Amino acid sequence: MSEICRLLAAYDAHRAAGQACALATVVHVSGSAYRRPGARMLVTEDGQLMGAISGGCLEGDARRRARQAIVRRRPALVTYDSMDEEEDVEHGVSLGCQGVIQILLEPLDFEDPANPMEMLRVCAQQEQTAVLITAFSLTTNTEVQVGERLLLLRDATSHGTLNFDADTAAQLLEHAHQTLQSGRSATADYDTVAGTLRIFLEVIQPAVRVTVFGAGNDVQPLVRLAASLGWLVRVVDGRPGQATATRFPEAEEVCVVSFDQLSNLPPTQQFALLMTHNYHYDLAALRYLLPTGTPYIGLLGPRKKADRLLAELEEEGLQPTQRLVPRLYSPVGLNIGAETAEEIALSIVAEMQAVLRGRSGAFCTNSTAQFMSRRPCFALPLRQGQMQRLRPHAL
Repeated sequence: MSEICRLLAAYDAHRAAGQACALATVVHVSGSAYRRPGARMLVTEDGQLMGAISGGCLEGDARRRARQAIVRRRPALVTYDSMDEEEDVEHGVSLGCQGVIQILLEPLDFEDPANPMEMLRVCAQQEQTAVLITAFSLTTNTEVQVGERLLLLRDATSHGTLNFDADTAAQLLEHAHQTLQSGRSATADYDTVAGTLRIFLEVIQPAVRVTVFGAGNDVQPLVRLAASLGWLVRVVDGRPGQATATRFPEAEEVCVVSFDQLSNLPPTQQFALLMTHNYHYDLAALRYLLPTGTPYIGLLGPRKKADRLLAELEEEGLQPTQRLVPRLYSPVGLNIGAETAEEIALSIVAEMQAVLRGRSGAFCTNSTAQFMSRRPCFALPLRQGQMQRLRPHAL
C-alpha cells in the first residue's frame, strides 16, 4: 500500500470515528533533509500519527503544533532551520542535517470535499499524472488563503480553486503544465498585484504497475516487496496450479494465460519482468512486449539466454535490436551478490526503483552531488551502454 493510500485509510477510520485530525505536509526544503517536499503525516487530536515528515526528529514538535491547529481551526506554516544552531536548540528538535524545512499544518474538515485528503483521494483514483498546487506562503493580504489548492490532471481536468488575478492564474497554469511535462515538483514565487505568493507544485504519479510473467516460488517474495512499496502487481503464468490468488495474496491480479494466448492480454505500460524459467514462455512474452510501450523489461537468467532469445526474434524478422534491446535489462537486477529468492527480489526491485527515479543504482557514499535528479527514467531513459554497466554477471 502506497504512503498516500495508507494516509487515506487512516483518514477514513478517523472520520468514521469522528476523531478530529490535521495533515502535516513538507512544502519546502532548502539544504539537506531526511524527507523531500510532499512528505506527509496525519495527526489526530489525541496525538496519534500516521506517516512521516522526517526521520523522527520533527514529528514530536510537529504533532504538538498540529494539535494546536486542530483546536484553533486554522492552518499554520512552521519553519525548522537546522542551520541556525540557536533556533535548532530552541525548538528542541536537534536536526543536525543542515537544512531549512517548512511544514504546512492543516486541520481537516470532514465535510469539505476539497480538503487536502480528498484531493489526494482523487489522485489515488487516477491512472494519470497530476500536479497538486498548494499556496503556503503569503507576504501580504490577498484573497488566497494558506492551504488553498488546485489539482490539475494530465487530461486538463481540475479540482478545487485558487483566487488569483487573471495574470497570475495564467502564469501558474503555464507553470503547472510545464511541471507535469517535466515530472519534477517545484516551488515558485509569484508577484501578484497584492504582493508575493509562494506556491508548491507537487507532481503526483499514478501507482507503479508491474507485470510479472511467471508464478514460481521465487516470484512470491518479489510480489510481497513490490506491493509493500504500493506498486500494483499482475502475475501471469500458464500453470493453473501456480498462478493462484492464494499463492499471491498481495498481487492486484493473478492471470492464467498460456504462452500462445499472451497476445490477448491487456498491454502493460510500465514494468515487465520475465521470471518463468521457461524458454518458450519467455520468447512468447518478448513477442507480446515488442509492440508495447513498456519502457522496462527485466529478464531473469544468464546473458546467454537473452542472446539466444534475441537471435531467434531476429530470425523471425522482428528487429529486436531496435525495438527491444533499449528497454531490456538482462540479467535483471543490481549486482548486490544476490543468491536467495528474497535477495534476488531485493536486487530486482532496487533496480526498478533506481530506473523509476532516474538514478544509477551506485553507492550513495561515492556520490559527489548532494542532490541528484529525481526525474523518472520514463521521461529520460538511460542509454543502453549505461544500463549494461549496472548488470550483475548472473543471477
